[in-house]
Amino acid sequence: MFRKPVATDGPVISGLIAACPPLDPNSAYCNLLQCTDFADSCIIAERAGAVVGWVSGYRPPPAPENFFVWQVAVSSAVRGQRLGGRMIEALLARPEQSGVAYLTTTVTEDNRASWGLFEGLAHRWNATLEKTARFEREAHFAGAHDTEWQARIGPLPTLTHI
Repeated sequence: MFRKPVATDGPVISGLIAACPPLDPNSAYCNLLQCTDFADSCIIAERAGAVVGWVSGYRPPPAPENFFVWQVAVSSAVRGQRLGGRMIEALLARPEQSGVAYLTTTVTEDNRASWGLFEGLAHRWNATLEKTARFEREAHFAGAHDTEWQARIGPLPTLTHI
């Protein structure tokens, strides 16, 4: 079952993200804000009453035709079932995402699971995936974090609620 998050989901989301390296852990407060102020652009997957998946994102104010995926976290118990992709499709099918033409995200070069997810979505949607450096290791992270590559997929098909 997919649903919008609520404030009480914050601690569970923090735990799921922590259990999904190499995701950067957010502060508990950040996760609470995502579960409340950004609930329309986040989604939770539940199975047997347990949270097993999370996607957070937002529409950048200067480019509302884009939907930026911030994080995708899937419990190890349900990996390999295309849950991440199904959550993204359900999220994009919401009325709140009307007008979205491109999916964007950033991924480090070595994160094969994320590249597989986004390459798979581009293939499924018969859309182009463009890859460009967005935040560079030295210029933006002072050498403390690998370059984040932007993946931009689109134009997107019209998605209906799954």
